[in-house]
Formats: sequence, structure tokens, C-alpha cells
Amino acid sequence: MKTRIIPYTLQFKRPAGTSRGVYHDHKVWYVVVTSVFSPERWGVGECAPLFDLSCDYNEDYERNLKHFCRKLEEEGKLDTEALRPFPSILFGLETALRQLEQGSFKLWDTAFAKGEKGIPINGLIWMGDYSYMLEQIESKLEQGFRCIKLKIGAIDFEQELDLLRYIRQHVSIRRLTLRVDANGAFSPSDALDKLKRLAELDLHSIEQPIRAGQWDEMARLTASTPLPIALDEELIGVNDPNEKKRLLETIRPQYIILKPTLHGGISGCNEWIALAEKMDIHWWITSALESNIGLNAIAQWCATFDNPMPQGLGTGALYTNNVEMPLHIKGDCLWYDPDGRVFSVKDIE
Repeated sequence: MKTRIIPYTLQFKRPAGTSRGVYHDHKVWYVVVTSVFSPERWGVGECAPLFDLSCDYNEDYERNLKHFCRKLEEEGKLDTEALRPFPSILFGLETALRQLEQGSFKLWDTAFAKGEKGIPINGLIWMGDYSYMLEQIESKLEQGFRCIKLKIGAIDFEQELDLLRYIRQHVSIRRLTLRVDANGAFSPSDALDKLKRLAELDLHSIEQPIRAGQWDEMARLTASTPLPIALDEELIGVNDPNEKKRLLETIRPQYIILKPTLHGGISGCNEWIALAEKMDIHWWITSALESNIGLNAIAQWCATFDNPMPQGLGTGALYTNNVEMPLHIKGDCLWYDPDGRVFSVKDIE
């Protein structure tokens, strides 16, 4: 095999606010893998670390990526164990190899890949001032979403409660599932009180109410919360299978949320799912600001599971210069068109 690395900077249409700051652009690296014997066959994967969140992002990132690409060329196979500490690189390489093997962007044989079935997704409400968040909420309701997720923790908590009340006044729990994501914004001292107030609004769950790394505090919350808790950032950097098991046994969350770029690539997320299911912990899959290349790989993998919950898959509409892939939203589902147009490598060079 031969590999080629193509750096690419994605530009947000509008600054994307999180509790850790605001994104204006997102640098990613595409890895193109070709067969020496059949150069017309190729696969592309996306390595898209988040600079303030990924456990493998640092000033040596590109050097590490080049190292593992050379190793792949020399050995002809992926060293998954050596790549455990580098989940975004692992995800990019394993999905590029999957496409090379399949000879198609239809990475697994599913009804989704055949264009026969969509994947239910949640509509994401980005952080911002009250009017901006309200504008997004009304747009998602008009589009017909049956599950909406709000990022909270950036504006006054009482204003965020007002937004949630606004939604509940317009749409009942039978018609709309509400999720919130605190991104660790609550403190251990006030988290339970806030969870009780949020639970009054018939929410489905809350992601990461307190900052990651406080296992005992989080365990106390999951044991007493009136609102189901989902772990997200908590899983970042926990790449050893024994440590994954210890985390889940200690905290016992109601849900975990899996992002291959952050949580161990496809193979690492498969480990999380197997462990969670043994402990009767539920889960769903989410993208992490990848372009359409990474989103397609995550969606194709997601479709291999029989998970009826709305997934957290992006819509491809975040960027001004996204890569063309046959993904589209119809209603509240993500669909793949097997006959649709896909980008060429020249488009990202």
C-alpha cells in the first residue's frame, strides 16, 4: 500500500459555540491509501482531532500521522494496539482501509448503504445568545425533528430553562424528545439541584453534567439523579479495555455516547459498546465535527447496529467548503444515496 496525507481546513459558516469556546475553522488531515498492485483502487479516511478536546492532538500530530502511515506501508496492516492512544488517526486509517477493501463509500452492506433506510438523528441547537438559540429551535421544529439536543452552559441557566420550557409549551413529550449537553459546565456542588430542575421539563438525558475526571462525584450523581446521565468527554483518553471496564463499573452511567474520532476509532467504540451492553448501559453514536468524509464513515458503521434511538450525526451543513458526498437529511433522518455524486481526490488537494 501507498499513503498520501492531504491537510485541509474546514471553514464554519457561522462560529460554532461550545462551553470551551468558539470554533471558526477546523483543520483536518485526509489520508488516501492506494494499492501498489491496483493503483486505481483507493480509500480515504479523515483524521479530524479537536484541538481542545482530543487526547491525541498536540504539536507532533502530523509527525505521528506520518509515522503510522509509513508503518502501514512497511507492514501492510494496521497496528491497532499501537494506535490506541491516537484515536483520530486510528479512525482515519481504519476507515480508509475499509473503503480500499470495499472499493466503495458503501463501507458495510446495510439498508442505509443501499439507500433503503435512513438513520434517525437529533437536531442540534448550538450555543449562543437567547435569540439565536430560539431561532434554531423553531427551525428544527419546522423541519420535523422528533429529537432535539441543546448545548447548555454558555448563557444564564435560568434563560436556558426558559428555552426548554418554550419547547415543552409548543411540543409534548410524546411528539418530541429533548436532550441537553452541559459539556461539564456544572460544578459538583450545584449539579444535583440543576438536574432536578431540568428533570421537571421531561428531558430524555443530559450529557456530561460535570467536568470529566471526577469519577467518584459522577458516580454519586448517576446513583441519585432524577435525569439520566450520558457520558461523553469522560470517555476521552480511556483507551485500554481494562480501564474502560473500570470506568463503567465505577460510574454506572445510564448512557454513553460514542464518537470514533475521540473514543478509539471504530474498533475502540466497538469495545465500548460490548462492555456497555454487558452492564445494561445504553448508548448512541455521534459525529464530532468531521467533514462529510468522516460523517459518511461513522454513519455507515452506525447503520450496522439495530439501535432505534436517534443518533447524533451531523448534517454536513456546518461548513462552507465541505466535501461532496451523497448524504442528505429528509425529515429527521440522515440518508445515503448510493447513486449520488461523490468528490474526487482533486477536490481536496
